[in-house]
Amino acid sequence: MRVVTAETSQTLDRGVRVLKLLADSERGLTVTELAARLAVNRTVVYRLLATLEQHGLVRRDIGGRARVGLGVLRLAHRVHPLLREAALPALRSLAEDLGATAHLTLVDGAEALAVAVVEPSWTDFHVAYRTGLRHPLDESAAGRAILEARNFPGQRRPEQGFVITRAEEQSGASGAAAALLGLSGIEGSVGVVMLNGLVPERVGPRVVEAATEVADALR
Repeated sequence: MRVVTAETSQTLDRGVRVLKLLADSERGLTVTELAARLAVNRTVVYRLLATLEQHGLVRRDIGGRARVGLGVLRLAHRVHPLLREAALPALRSLAEDLGATAHLTLVDGAEALAVAVVEPSWTDFHVAYRTGLRHPLDESAAGRAILEARNFPGQRRPEQGFVITRAEEQSGASGAAAALLGLSGIEGSVGVVMLNGLVPERVGPRVVEAATEVADALR
């Protein structure tokens, strides 16, 4: 049972719960289904959906099923700078420690999206990897680490804890990445890309450590 205190808004609370329910439903939900899950009458749900539709946060199809609207994407876009700011200390430490380009990658639909990149300051050569780079989830260490983590829900990490690719990524670079774990609503990974054809033994564990640090910073 949810408790709404004097300092909170019951209507806003219900609206947020509607968005969460719709985000967790692939097929969308009807007014009747939402009313049952919120334990309110249908009139309340109609008003909530109408308000959320006005802001583009919810859309309804011909059959009357409600789904998350495209307006949510605009809100999500504003979150990326906050995520970058929280992740930068761990990424900077990782890049300087390994002499490799470090990155934070998040899931964006069916793609992996690099939202933060830090290059090492002391190396003569390193891999260029830009913020905003997109690629299918199964085409890099960053994406594969995310896909692997989907088989280990919650705080569990696969036995090795990281994914390594050798000379399969951009410009023949090698990569290592570890998924972010224990974050609600966020799928991502922390990784490095290097010129080396072989990945040193300590890179994988160091990437796992950085991923843990970033996940802690985002909680």
